Amino acid sequence: MGILQPISLTYVHGYGFREGIRKIRSLTSRPIGMNALIETSSRTYRKRMEEWIDVALEEGIRFFVTSLGKPDWVVRAVEPLGGRVYHDVTERKWALKGVEAGVHGLIAVNRRAGGHPGERTPEALLEEVADLGLPVVCAGGVGTEEEFIAALRMGYDGVQMGTRFIATPECRASTPYKEAIVQAGEEDILWTERITGTPVAVIATPYTRAMGEKVGPLARRLLRHPRTKHWMRSWYGLRSLWKLKRSSLDESGSKEYWQAGKSVSGVQAIEPAGDIVRRFEGAAAERERPEGQGRRDSEGA
Repeated sequence: MGILQPISLTYVHGYGFREGIRKIRSLTSRPIGMNALIETSSRTYRKRMEEWIDVALEEGIRFFVTSLGKPDWVVRAVEPLGGRVYHDVTERKWALKGVEAGVHGLIAVNRRAGGHPGERTPEALLEEVADLGLPVVCAGGVGTEEEFIAALRMGYDGVQMGTRFIATPECRASTPYKEAIVQAGEEDILWTERITGTPVAVIATPYTRAMGEKVGPLARRLLRHPRTKHWMRSWYGLRSLWKLKRSSLDESGSKEYWQAGKSVSGVQAIEPAGDIVRRFEGAAAERERPEGQGRRDSEGA
């Protein structure tokens, strides 16, 4: 299932939110979901997110991914209409808050993820949240069929992938960005706090290395103080969007600010999204085939 991100849809790609949903609807009849960053540092932002969720529901979206906040109000908004909410978590304490809020599933963001990664390995994070009685999705480090099947065998109910789908013709990201993903290895991914105030996984380039990995002492103090942390997060968020818009669509590649996770190691080519999905689907089908039954026998049957 494809998940749309309203800030990216409106700010980076320039659509009105309802217009953007209808554009996506014109391209596919398949279900789509919405990602809701529900951090409450700004009343204006909270009101805008509530409006976006209302519009999404009016346009038939029933699957929501929440992050960076308490999702109870999202659950209350979507559940009466048959909606479902899966919540991003990086450790058990956030998973417990999600369970308390009534979410229907957990997305376990591990240390191999792009964007804002967690600190746990996929194995350790699953062990922390597996007993909570909800489906758990693995987010981070999945770029190949083998990694997909490994996550399922580990006990995950599914995977969330971002980096792998940037390196596709359908993605509007710049060619230099896509080529950087193809060429990068795990060792080329670094974490920097200089973009949002918290670690973000990006491809190591001259630009990101020059930017640095740690915020300065003043910014760190302001980010920790109860009275200033919300203002700092908002400021960092706006700056991050500006950087993302300039860099991800810039065909000159001059800024080289490219978010990606460690799954870059398995991305060997820019290829159609449909081919990727069908390959993963085939791997899942092969995994489900009874032991001793070969592909030819199955196809013959």
